[in-house]
Amino acid sequence: MDSSEFRKHAHQMVDWMADYMDNVDNYPVKSQVHPKKIYDQIEKGIPQKGESIDLIFKDFQKKIIPGITHWQNPNFFAYFNANASPPSILAEMLTATLGIQGMKWETSPASTELEERMMEWLGDAMGIPKTWTGVIQDTASTATLASILTAREQKTNYQINEKGFGESTKFRIYCSDQTHSSIEKGAKIAGFGKDNVIKIPTDDQLALRADLLLQQIKQDIKNGLEPLCIVVAIGTTGTMAMDPLKEIAQIAEEYKIWLHVDAAYAGSALILPEYQPLIKGIEKADSFVFNPHKWLFTNFDCSTYFVKDKNALVNTFAILPEYLKTKTDGLVNNHCDWGIPLGRRFRSLKLWFVMRYYGLEGLQNMIRYHIDLAKWLENEIHKAANFELVVPRSMNLVCFRFKPKGNNDLEKLNIINEQLLHQLNATGSLFLTHTKVDSVYTLRMVIGQTNVEKEHVEKAWELIQKTANEMTY
Repeated sequence: MDSSEFRKHAHQMVDWMADYMDNVDNYPVKSQVHPKKIYDQIEKGIPQKGESIDLIFKDFQKKIIPGITHWQNPNFFAYFNANASPPSILAEMLTATLGIQGMKWETSPASTELEERMMEWLGDAMGIPKTWTGVIQDTASTATLASILTAREQKTNYQINEKGFGESTKFRIYCSDQTHSSIEKGAKIAGFGKDNVIKIPTDDQLALRADLLLQQIKQDIKNGLEPLCIVVAIGTTGTMAMDPLKEIAQIAEEYKIWLHVDAAYAGSALILPEYQPLIKGIEKADSFVFNPHKWLFTNFDCSTYFVKDKNALVNTFAILPEYLKTKTDGLVNNHCDWGIPLGRRFRSLKLWFVMRYYGLEGLQNMIRYHIDLAKWLENEIHKAANFELVVPRSMNLVCFRFKPKGNNDLEKLNIINEQLLHQLNATGSLFLTHTKVDSVYTLRMVIGQTNVEKEHVEKAWELIQKTANEMTY
């Protein structure tokens, strides 16, 4: 493909992209296809001869788009957001065009040094200690695994990396019973086994109970086990509960336990000064992660990971075969030594575009607006006779259920709310997901999509009430 043909098709696709952003709320939010619908439309083998971009692009629109769940639709209220924004998309286009592999400083100095500066920008905006160092990972799951591995190696003086587990002490990892599944997955991959992930009960706000954590640690030590790592959640996956970092940090410091802070979604709100008290005690932690690709308007994937001791991180992952040696080794940061993969995308470019385009004030205003919309919905639920909050609103997440008057049967209410969720999602007009809180089937509404406005929340609430009131049960 020569440059003139590339230019023609690039303009064609950019026009489609702009139209898509303008009209994304006209698509059904959740894909309406049944399993294998897309698979069965795709040819069974590679075409013998090349095909035109025009034909491929037509098939993209005809065969692929119907199978897309539109995360950028302002009526997307499910899971947690994976937000894009125009400046981030433009940066991704440049990243794809450059096609660099930023594993070492030598392979593209701008990739390494821009990433260093972007992590400083974010750290300063969020209240992360200035002595900490940051690096971009792909996801929070990878960052958490990196943290668990670093804790393992620091505790054993890097001997498991050298010799394997052997007769090593049985280590324990602690988190709340609401914490993300990536903790268990990380423990499995790191060789500890999920049985050594100890889930501490939570209080009535679903936050980890520091007193029970301390009790469990003391019991494990008495039984000859070795506490290795504590994971604190600043915003759990189900309800965005906030663990008491300050109390837990004191325990971690006293018992010399690695402390990892997982703020994958809620961390974006730390650019608001009023939410920074949530990480009071962070100076006693060892690592911290949050995802700009969730609520900071930066395309997936982009997970920012901060560490107190960068040497512990590098010593865990660094490996230097002959073919990777360069004359600048030891003088610069080579981010291939700061995590699991060798290859690295130029993720910092989109962060740079987003933070410069919106500015700190602009980003703060957008996040505050989303929180205000969630407050509005919270108030509407309080006023509604047949709905109730299951837990108090946390930032921009509202957890609620339909509860018809006089119906107190938990099992029946769970069935009703599950049916309500499926009926709502089947309309294509919005997309919600659920969790369970003390066996209560709970609808979750996350109001944080880049372009969401009050009208979208109002229409969603109207549809929720209308659908619920028309149900037969």
